[in-house]
Amino acid sequence: MLNKFPLWKNLLVIVVILLSTFYALPNLFGEDPAVQVSGKKGVEVVQSVVTDLEKKLADSSIKVKKSELEKGQLLMRFFNETDQLKAKELISDTLGEGYSVAINLASSTPKFMSAVGAGPLKLGLDLRGGVHFLEEIDMNTAMSKAREQLVQDCRSILKDNKIRRASVRDNNGSVVVAFASEDDRAKGESEFRSKIPGVLFEDYEQDEKFYSRIKLTDARIQELKTSAVEQNITIIRNRVNELGVAEPLVQRQGADRIVIELPGIQDTARAKEILGTTATLEFRLVDKSADLSAAAEGNVNPNVEMLPTSEGRMVALDKHVILTGDHITDANSGFDEYGRPQVNIKLDSAGGSKMSNFTKDHVGAMMATVFIEQKATKNKRPDGSTIFETHKTVANMATIQSQLGSSFRITGISNPTEAHNLALILRAGALIAPIQIVEERTIGPSLGQQNIDSGVRAMILGVGLTLLFMAVYYKVFGIIADIALLCNLVFLVGIMSIIPGAVMTMPGIAGIVLTMGMAIDANVLIYERIREELDRGVNVQNAIDIGYGRAFVTILDSNLTTLATALVLFAVGTGAVKGFALVLMIGILCSLFTAITVSRAMVNALYGGKKNLKTLPI
Repeated sequence: MLNKFPLWKNLLVIVVILLSTFYALPNLFGEDPAVQVSGKKGVEVVQSVVTDLEKKLADSSIKVKKSELEKGQLLMRFFNETDQLKAKELISDTLGEGYSVAINLASSTPKFMSAVGAGPLKLGLDLRGGVHFLEEIDMNTAMSKAREQLVQDCRSILKDNKIRRASVRDNNGSVVVAFASEDDRAKGESEFRSKIPGVLFEDYEQDEKFYSRIKLTDARIQELKTSAVEQNITIIRNRVNELGVAEPLVQRQGADRIVIELPGIQDTARAKEILGTTATLEFRLVDKSADLSAAAEGNVNPNVEMLPTSEGRMVALDKHVILTGDHITDANSGFDEYGRPQVNIKLDSAGGSKMSNFTKDHVGAMMATVFIEQKATKNKRPDGSTIFETHKTVANMATIQSQLGSSFRITGISNPTEAHNLALILRAGALIAPIQIVEERTIGPSLGQQNIDSGVRAMILGVGLTLLFMAVYYKVFGIIADIALLCNLVFLVGIMSIIPGAVMTMPGIAGIVLTMGMAIDANVLIYERIREELDRGVNVQNAIDIGYGRAFVTILDSNLTTLATALVLFAVGTGAVKGFALVLMIGILCSLFTAITVSRAMVNALYGGKKNLKTLPI
């Protein structure tokens, strides 16, 4: 029996090795210390700014390796980290508050390789560096919003059931409803109980009016707080996905805090702006009858709110909210028929129904879109929590020409970048309550490089000893196993480099070492079976065939059990555990291919065509 592969199988092995080598090569080019500059609030970096910065850096004896200006953002590469850090300080001082400046590691992969999807491994926070945020949720604002919603619900229920009432107002943590009669109060409370969960009622009379004080139960308050944290986590995860960060960590810490880790983030200032912005929309009617001059002197109708436009002009708006941004299901930026930036918005069914019903009865009226942001101040409450300020701006005003549905647009935005960021925030969702970054840690590239160096040294030592043992113990066959093992490493790195979202962490490096051990174990099983067959007097060609053929079942069984474990880890794990599991799964599949196919292809090429072969160097 001659051991030979058909031509197609040999070609398959060669093609797989060449492709894997090509996609693994970008990891050898390394990365350049770099500084990334981007404008805030839609400002773009222009060539004149680049020229000015390059001159100032040259005057300060800081050598720039390369400057890249693309889509209004500047990336400046440097020869070493010392120049990088000096340049960051100089650029920040030169540009001022209008720009965000962040240090970064920029890939040096040639463009022809990047064009076909080849790039270096994506590294986790422990290797790549990045930022760690600890964010605190403003629960006072969350509860205030819950009471505002309770007021709106009470008004809607009373209106829908035609129950007479004098007023509905928020009063020191509770909602007070004034009824015209005791019967109206009884009817109102009956409707409230059936439609509003988790409320308590306290009745009293004053000035010939019948009052009902409505409070949220402790259980309902706790439920709302838990929901605020969980919804904020979900929304932050959506925003992180929009930023394109590989393998982020977003998880709860304590009662009202969230931990966020963003490995390899390029623009920390923009990350903070996107993650921390509590932005939403309100749609309200413009009150054309309001006396603006009287309002300027402080004489404002209690049902009217004066808000500024983006140009600073004051507008009188009805306090009644037609619809909030909570009903937005999708938002994307684009341009109107005149080439001006706009944001296209889609609503859910409930929001579309509300908008349709309202606009049907108000054709010809003017509706305003109010953009609302919650921003942290430096002031603190007695309990130490941060006080947030609400900033409201009228984004645009338009006459309702016809009944609107679930899709419409916002115009009046100053530039495309601002429209893009607004669409990103609205698409990812409005935070249930504002958050403040109470802790921020940046893991620099130098610390990440130390972890990489330590991990690589451990891997080289472990793999090196394994290669040496195989070469000494199994001679030529050991060298074949060593070559197959190196192919396995190339396959693993190449596949990890092209999988979207795959990330390498310190546990991932441990997964590589474990995979190398398992790959060698497969060769050991094959070689020992060949030795047994030779000892039994089986001829060399049969011994090779039996060794590879019968050891396959054992190899497959042992690898499948490990693969099943890795799948479970990948399914239920997060962060580093998930990264380890992914490396292990890919490594197992690669080791099966190298042990069964690649090593046998080499054995067949060396010994498969020799009819009179009596012994093997094994």
